[in-house]
Amino acid sequence: MSFPEPVTKLIEELRKLPGVGPKSAQRLALHLILSGRPAIDGLVSSLIAVRDRIKRCSICGNLTDTDPCPLCKDPRRDGSVLCVVASPQDVAAIERSGGFKGLYHVLRGPISPMEGVGPEDVGVAELVHRVKHSNGRIKEVILALNPDVEGEATALYLSKEIKPLGVTVTRLARGLPQGAEIDYQDDVTLIRALEGRREV
Repeated sequence: MSFPEPVTKLIEELRKLPGVGPKSAQRLALHLILSGRPAIDGLVSSLIAVRDRIKRCSICGNLTDTDPCPLCKDPRRDGSVLCVVASPQDVAAIERSGGFKGLYHVLRGPISPMEGVGPEDVGVAELVHRVKHSNGRIKEVILALNPDVEGEATALYLSKEIKPLGVTVTRLARGLPQGAEIDYQDDVTLIRALEGRREV
């Protein structure tokens, strides 16, 4: 089915979004069009606001509309612990849990040599500078990176860069999820759980 040129253009733009295939893009475009002007105007104004007001925090690299961001400005946060994540989504997930009260440093993704993404592309220098110039305030750096190939490579590289600065470098615990049955777990998860065992 052929659509008028503006609809086709909208479908093409929606296809550029992660996880949106051709059919999903078409469905989204048609939904917006059929929802009418108020729905489209609301989306357009939100996109313009994001374009014009959202930036990265000059301290932690998280997305914000104020600089520094509310997390960096919060005096109740523990400035001795820095949690390094690959993306703003990771900050949102950790904050949702309510279990972390330190500060964050948000990279611009993981190091991925296969895709030509090196340490300079993800902001490692800014992290090292932040730790180095904290005047000893930062005591621990938690590497909260995905347990995939890129996450492991990034964690290994960051550990080598940060440990010589005299701070403790830790990783998130990995292993069996709460309520999981051992016989349904994959080999890597079981190995990580055994390696990460602790005294009870």
